[in-house]
Amino acid sequence: MTSTESRGRIPAGREPEYRNLSGVAVFKRFWPYLQKERLRLLAAIVLALVSAAGETVLIGLFAHMTDHVLVSGSFHDFTRTASLWVAVAAVSAATSFGAGLITVWTGEKFLLQLRDRMLAHVLRLPPDFFGQGRLGDLMARFTGDIEAVEALVASGPVQVVSALFSALFFAGAAVWLSPSLALVTFAAGPLFWGASRRFSTRIRAVSGKERAAHGALTTVLEESLANVELVQAYNQQDAQSTRVHREGARWMGTAVAQARLTGAYAPLAAMLETVCVLAVIGAGAWEISSGRMSVGGLMGFAAFVGYLYPQIQSLGGLAVTASSAAAACERVLYVLDAPASIVDRGPAAASGTGIEPGGASPGKRTVVQFDRVGFSYPHHARQAGVDDVSFTVTSGGLTLVTGPSGAGKTTLTKLLLRFYDPACGRILLNGRDIMELSVTQVRDLITLLPQQTAVFHGTVAENIAYGNPKASGKQIRSAARAAGLDAVVEDILPDGYRTVVGPGGRQFSGGQSRRLALARALARETPVVVLDEPTAGLDVASARSFFKTIRRLAAERAVIVITHDLHLAEDTDTVLVMDHGRLIDDDGRHHHSRQHAA
Repeated sequence: MTSTESRGRIPAGREPEYRNLSGVAVFKRFWPYLQKERLRLLAAIVLALVSAAGETVLIGLFAHMTDHVLVSGSFHDFTRTASLWVAVAAVSAATSFGAGLITVWTGEKFLLQLRDRMLAHVLRLPPDFFGQGRLGDLMARFTGDIEAVEALVASGPVQVVSALFSALFFAGAAVWLSPSLALVTFAAGPLFWGASRRFSTRIRAVSGKERAAHGALTTVLEESLANVELVQAYNQQDAQSTRVHREGARWMGTAVAQARLTGAYAPLAAMLETVCVLAVIGAGAWEISSGRMSVGGLMGFAAFVGYLYPQIQSLGGLAVTASSAAAACERVLYVLDAPASIVDRGPAAASGTGIEPGGASPGKRTVVQFDRVGFSYPHHARQAGVDDVSFTVTSGGLTLVTGPSGAGKTTLTKLLLRFYDPACGRILLNGRDIMELSVTQVRDLITLLPQQTAVFHGTVAENIAYGNPKASGKQIRSAARAAGLDAVVEDILPDGYRTVVGPGGRQFSGGQSRRLALARALARETPVVVLDEPTAGLDVASARSFFKTIRRLAAERAVIVITHDLHLAEDTDTVLVMDHGRLIDDDGRHHHSRQHAA
């Protein structure tokens, strides 16, 4: 017996806590995603520093022009100073443009890589993960939340360094002009910082609620639009609108609370800045009256202060932004840290099974064996697992698995495709434990036709070739013909196999969509095929025609059919009856199957 922990990991049933993550911890966590862009980010920072230095020089030139041009009336000094002014301004503007452009490019590249990494991880998570949350909320994490992460990790460093060094440049210039006035100016720094710290703590809490409310609203909207036919058929338009309004009102409340806090910070900082500037001007007037400062010096100093305080305010604002982004980071980390249900032991050669992907050729024998397999779903006590299940399926024969709902039938398919790994026992493919193969290798050898038919946006040919992108036109048409779909495509659809179908396949009836899904499964040409309720939603005649195709499929492949329809048992070679996770009949006699299932 092997423990669940040693055979695989199951995601926890609740969201991990990241409440104590600091901005530094978050930055360290996401910084590796910028590994290839660090030189560009460094270039953006250098350009931002040059631009800040240029602005400092420009203010010095303004002070010089005031004293030596405006007061003295020297046109010669004006020409020389103006020429230098234009040159420095051009350099400052060019470097500022370059820094902004590189920062945006780097930020968008970061978003692209992070979104790709998140999706790649999510697509490898077990079905359990998607049952824990709602799709709309997950979508919100892929959009607004990762944009907030980018603002902290990618754009944030450039903005912080630019604001910090700009403040240092302006402060140094202010000290050089008048140390006494500089002391008055610097006294405001702690006031700005204290205000930002006080606001950032409250904004972080509100931002978490706002993002959760936005995810809930997105979910309700997605459900309403995806199920619009059901909503209309049940006359639930008003009820669904009420749900959307309720979630929208909740989001509005949190958004207004967040806006109230962030909006209050800017006027408060502006008022502090106004008071400080007036204090500086008053002290400067006293310096001028005492003969210790010129008018140009005071105007230059006032300009430095006018540039300094916005940089200090910007630093405080970045602290507020970081607090807001921290809430988004927590939601993104929940997705990235969601544990996989299985762990590959490492690469292994599929040739060890004696079969290869596409290996459904005549003469190749395929054997699938469940050997005392046991499994249960942690955190989902009511979801049926399996207990001590053993049976064998070989190519050339058709095996039907039946039983009441919740008997554990679908769990067998999840284990076979390694959505989960058994807690005990083994699943063998031509004598090889599938856990010795990678997940990719296992799924390249097994085709699943799920109970819910999926149709993707694209052409009919692209939908059929979804599981085998290298399929030729001949293979696509052959699969459609075998599934009984060829006549529909050629005779009814305007552009044949090039007809574009939308998500959900509204151009098809339920039976035609089912045949499209079967054609997709046939196009994969794998040695093992699992069909979950393949005739669901079909009339009796269509179901029998559909099943004849499946019967022909079993001549060369190992085929497992999971169904409640006992009429199909008449055309199968082996019938397995499941109940409460256990195999209660595997002798293949149809009358026993019906008796147990009843």
